[in-house]
This record gives sequence, structure tokens and C-alpha cells, in this order.
Amino acid sequence: MEARRTLVRASHVVDAAGSTADGWVLLAGDVIEAVGAGPVGLDPVSPGRGPGADVEVVDLGDAVLTPGFVDLHGHGGGGAAYEDDTFDAALAVHRAHGTTRSVLSLVANPIPSLVASLDRIRAVAATDPLVLGVHLEGPFLSPHNKGAHNASFLLDPTPATVETLLEAGDGVLRQVTIAPELPGALDAVRRFTAAGVTVAVGHTVCSYDQARAAFDAGATLLTHACNAMPGLHHRAPGPIAAALEDDRVTLELILDGVHVHPAVARVLLRGAPGRVALITDAMGAAGSPDGSYALGSLAVTVTDGVARVAGTDTIAGSTLTQDQALRLAVSAAGVSLPDAVGALTAVPAAALGAGDRLGRIAPGYAADLVALSPGLDVLRVWGAGRELPTD
Repeated sequence: MEARRTLVRASHVVDAAGSTADGWVLLAGDVIEAVGAGPVGLDPVSPGRGPGADVEVVDLGDAVLTPGFVDLHGHGGGGAAYEDDTFDAALAVHRAHGTTRSVLSLVANPIPSLVASLDRIRAVAATDPLVLGVHLEGPFLSPHNKGAHNASFLLDPTPATVETLLEAGDGVLRQVTIAPELPGALDAVRRFTAAGVTVAVGHTVCSYDQARAAFDAGATLLTHACNAMPGLHHRAPGPIAAALEDDRVTLELILDGVHVHPAVARVLLRGAPGRVALITDAMGAAGSPDGSYALGSLAVTVTDGVARVAGTDTIAGSTLTQDQALRLAVSAAGVSLPDAVGALTAVPAAALGAGDRLGRIAPGYAADLVALSPGLDVLRVWGAGRELPTD
């Protein structure tokens, strides 16, 4: 059976490579078949007579068309968490806001609970190509910078625990966060990376040299830069400086106006061009009203859209969606639209080793698209060639 074909036109087609005016994108099934610009009659699909009767034409008018967003780090939304038995509502919220590929993040929990979550998410990913796999944000975190993780569930990365999680995560584990100062951490970094798992440095009190050692051992991400780690100090530069100066490292950034001041966001974006990935770190309250929620085993209170561990000032994830991050990158951080789009698409895709199939608008790439208004509000979304609900 021949793949369905859709020709999507927009005033501007934008990805990390730049912007094309009066552009079009031809989708064939779940991949992009061709791209171009100008009148439809001049495209190579059916030269001289338009795209052909077998092609649905979608004219988006003055919209901006970008690749689908890739979220490396999110915990839920729509009142659901990725630890829950079902989390369709969470996926739906983020897809409606342009996130077409998601890595589902799990907080620190007892190992049997993490194994059960890995099994559930594996079953979902088997039939849903938009779920890229799992990010274990715990349990290998510093108890001195645990953030919104239950200290009772934190562990050192012993070889036995690492092997248990690798076995349980076979085929679905994509990323793990490790504090590099923990005993056995560097060996764990090497073991995870050898198994094809992306390793991030985070929830740490490590020094500059300890972070560099982790990057030399194979870690290639910095979990939510500036949060749950030592700040950039002139005599103790810490993990932020180590990541900024290492071209192998991608820096996650929660650009919601709460986690990181826009001035600091500008420093990171300018200091590591093409290496900052805008993530949500969203918890269950994303797309939902203020109120009481849970993040793993911890109670969370959301007030004015800011999530905190109940009774404390500790930030507990965010209520961010990636389209909001895009707008803030342009308006508050002063990033060009192609660079801001790249931070939501090509950069996170490359960080996962999927830069050859995700995050660009080019032939052979995944048929993931987001149509945005001139004000960068989401209008329509396609994931793996299918239009996704946006309401």
C-alpha cells in the first residue's frame, strides 16, 4: 500500500539551518520526501501541474512551519506522571504544544518501581513511535543536591544496580543522570555509554575537575543547567564551566522564567551555541490548573504556575510546554528564530544520537512538523506523518 502523501505549505519554513520563505514540505507516510519553495506548480512532485491528485495539500497561509519539538526531559502533564499506570493525558498535553518526540523522565524510586515503570513505558513505546524511551533522573543523585527527589531512594551506582537497570531498560532506556562525585560514578558512566545510553551530569555537588572526568568518561549532557548543581564561581567554576567549554556536551535548559534568569539563559545560549537543548522538566501540572499534585512520592503544590515541594521553597519540575520555551527564547533571551527552533529540535535530537532522522526539515527526516502563528502559538502538529490533536 502506497504511503499517504501530504504537501504542507507555509509563509516560512524554519529549522536550525535557517528560514525559507514561501516554503513547502512533502510528507510521504512517516518521513519527509521533499522540500522546496515557490508555487506548487513548480515543485518536483508533479512538475507543471501541481502536486497531483494523490496528494493532500495543506496551505497554512502566514504560518511558520518548524520541525516537531524534541523534549529530552519531562515528567508528565495533564494531571498525569510517567510513573502512573496510564499517562496518555500527559503525552496529549505536550503534543498539543508541539512536542512530537518525548523522552519520559522518572524520578528516584525504589529499584522495583523503576523496573515496573520501564516495563510500562516499553509497552507504550512499542506502538507509539513518538515515545523515544526513558530518562532515569534518579536514583544516582547527590543527597546534597537532590532537588525534588526522595532522599530515601537515592543510591550509589554500584555495578549490580547499574546492570539491573540496564537489563530492565533494554530497548527503552535512553538517558540517565549521574552525580559524578558518587562512589563508582565514572565506572557507571562508562558502562551506560558502552550500552548506548546517553549519560548526563546532574543533581550534583561536583567540582569542575569531577565534571570534566565524567565528560571524559563519556557523559555528554548537563541535566537542567544551573539547577541542582554548584553555580559558576570565579575560583570554583564547577560543572557549568566544564560543560560550557566542552564541545561534546549539550546543556539542558529550563527556559520558563523561573528556573534560570533570562540573563543567565543568554550567557548559556551564547556560550554554547548549538549545544543548548530547551527542555520542559514538566510535571503533572503542565496544562492543568494550580493545586496539589505529586512528583514521584513527594507532594507538590503549584501556585501561579510554579511547582514546589509542598511546604518548602524547592522547585519541583515545571509547568512548562516547549512552545512557551520557544517564545521566551525569542522574546526574553534574544535568540534568533532558527537558533531557538534548533534548541528545541536539532540540538536535542543530536544529543540522543538521532540527529540524522529527527529535528530537521529535510528529505529522509521524520515527518514531524509544527505550524505556528506569526506570534509563535501552535496551530497544527504532525507527528510521524499523522496530524495530532491540538485542543
